[in-house]
Amino acid sequence: MFSHPNMSENTEIIDNDTIDTNEAIVDANENNELPEATSQPENPSDEKHDNELNIESSETENLEKMILSTGIRVGTPVKTKSMSRYIVRANPEGLYILDISKTLYKIDVAAKFIGRTNIAKVAITSAREYGKKPVEKFCEATGATSILGRFMPGTFTNPSLPKYMEPEIVIVTDPQADQQAVIEATRAGVPVIAISNSDNVISKVDLVIPANNRGRKALATVYWLLAREVMKKQGKIKSDKDMKVTIDDFETKLVEEII
Repeated sequence: MFSHPNMSENTEIIDNDTIDTNEAIVDANENNELPEATSQPENPSDEKHDNELNIESSETENLEKMILSTGIRVGTPVKTKSMSRYIVRANPEGLYILDISKTLYKIDVAAKFIGRTNIAKVAITSAREYGKKPVEKFCEATGATSILGRFMPGTFTNPSLPKYMEPEIVIVTDPQADQQAVIEATRAGVPVIAISNSDNVISKVDLVIPANNRGRKALATVYWLLAREVMKKQGKIKSDKDMKVTIDDFETKLVEEII
């Protein structure tokens, strides 16, 4: 597989900041005294700050519950050897459950990598019907380029085609359904990020986002989370609460819901 210096399945974030312990030692031996504690008047803003933290914590907890309710971590009854590392257990129905902590971590890693790239050169494909609306909304929010429906062979490898493009990153909704895009990206030496379920083969994928890539709510959630992190890296939003579009906006609507 083509090696990409900025991406790795074994991506590690290393903190190079060190603390000089000599500077952290307080010498109180000169006077053999400890400084007297000074009483501070109660600050009304402290209570306000605590209330804000409690509200933020509550909102975060509610968001986590809502994310889990979308089925983002529910896999299939089949698992491949390469996806075993992302599976924590099987539920009573025999469906494999993906590790949500690894899903969120990989979304953050992917966002950091995308944030260092010309976003217009990021191509996102979805042959799956439920992935089309999430991809459209992601591209609308970030400026990435969507390739929906059937992937035209040669899009990444044949310069004579009218829709030929040279992406710097390719994101696929399903490495199986979007297999042609994965093959061509690999041939062109372009890194591939893939939302991958328990039964996917990921031998040609550079960065896996383990998640349910079949459910419409799950796909909406993955792309919404990824869009939010990318927009923070782009400076379009400063914090999570600045995200104005919702997961529901990313979700493909059924015919009866539209009517």
